[in-house]
This record gives sequence, C-alpha cells and structure tokens, in this order.
Amino acid sequence: MNRQFVSELQAIVGEDRVREMEPMSRHTTFRVGGPADVMVWPKEQCLPQLIRLCRHYEEPYYVVGNGSNLLVADKGIRGLVIVTVQNHARLSAEGNRITVGAGTLLSGTAAAAAERGLAGMEFASGIPGSIGGAVVMNAGAYGGEMKDIIESVVVVDAEGNEKMLTNEELELGYRKSCIPQNGYIVTKVILKLSKADPEEIRERMRELNERRRMKQPLEYPSAGSTFKRPEGYYAGKLIMDAGMQGYQVGGAQVSEKHCGFVINKGEATAQQV
Repeated sequence: MNRQFVSELQAIVGEDRVREMEPMSRHTTFRVGGPADVMVWPKEQCLPQLIRLCRHYEEPYYVVGNGSNLLVADKGIRGLVIVTVQNHARLSAEGNRITVGAGTLLSGTAAAAAERGLAGMEFASGIPGSIGGAVVMNAGAYGGEMKDIIESVVVVDAEGNEKMLTNEELELGYRKSCIPQNGYIVTKVILKLSKADPEEIRERMRELNERRRMKQPLEYPSAGSTFKRPEGYYAGKLIMDAGMQGYQVGGAQVSEKHCGFVINKGEATAQQV
C-alpha cells in the first residue's frame, strides 16, 4: 500500500480512524474474510475528499455498513474499505418523515419510528443491516421492502459530488438498485412512513422478530437468507428437497433449521462457504 496514500488518509480522517491489514472477519456477520489493506471510519463530510484521494492514487475503495450481506474472500480486500456504521449514524423526524444517516442500523431506525408512532418499518426491525446497505439492495422481508418507504436518498458519486435521488431514480427492484453500477455511496435517507398507534407497531415488530427466532438459525454467524427467491418457489424448500439440509464443508453448513441459510458453524473460510 502506498505510504503517501495512507499518510494523506490519516490527515483527512485522523490517525485513530485508520487501520491497516484489518481482518474483515471482524466486520461481517458471517465472521469470515481476510484482511483489508486499509480500513477507515470517516465522518460523513470527509467522504468526497476520500473519494477524490482514491481516484488520484488509483486505489480501489469499497463501502461497508454492518457487514451483514457480505462474503469476503479469504485473501481479503485490496485497497480501501470505508465503514459507515456508527460514524454516519443519526436520525431526526418531522411529521411522518424520518431522515436517517446511512450508517444507522435498521433495528434502531425501526425502534425510533415505533416510538414516534410511525408505521412501515416493522418488516425491517429484525434485519441486521444498516440503512445504507438496505437501500443499495432494496432489502425486504415479510412482504415489505425499502422501496415502499423511501422518499429520497442523498449519495456521493464517483467524482465526490453530492446529489439527491428520488425513489423512482433509484430504480429499485427485487434486491437491487441503480447504486452499485453508478458507484454511488449512500449518505442519507429520507423515509416516508404513516401514523399509527405506537403499541400496535411494537406488537407487530415483536411478532415478526419471534417468527425470525423460531424459523431462522440466528444463533450462528451468517449473511442471512443466502439465495434470491426463484419466481414461484422458495429457495430453502428447493434446497431441502434436493437433500442438502445440513450439508457441510469444513465450518460452512447449509442450515438444518432453514435451508435458505448458509451458516458458519465455527472457523469457516470463504472458500468453504
């Protein structure tokens, strides 16, 4: 790694916010992944400068939220990993709208919405990801999707410029958006929710989270439901019917509790997954 690049990174974000050869296994819910060349925890206002620095030194960069939908190779990640969780966590509400930082967890956002009597985020309360990541892949569960509640999103583009995208401009579909192909980084999301009784919202969240606990292997590290749902079928059911329930390679296993999950039963490598 170019020492001048690292030195300038430290000048932008602060030495205490830069780590070299940081194991990605510490930053993914799979608990899998080799080292990142450099990892930073920048404040949001530093992002444009960081992007321009990477472009200047021709260093690749990757954005990570809560690491809940990632399988990182055993060899790790070359270049810069930008972590948004915690440093881009903030939330404010006005009327039936919530403005939330990309690094804020979905669970925390759903809880804050319920507290304010705002419904629509119940489906996301048990998803262990960040708001930014949820927008990127249009996360969904139990009949709800992010596209149902997003009004607009603020991003930083590949040149380091900030822009706002509407729900329609995000091109949200089944587990996809326009963000990856355009090289955008989500920094802020405006959600439009609806007024409801706070206790009814919390009860719905409790009900969905209990269903998760009953049906999903939450006691093991994983990246959640691993496969996209084939049209007209359920991936987990097809995998079970194929006789793969409990199939294991090293520490990686097709969950016996829910075949749609690949889990880390202990010291799994990315290759084994």
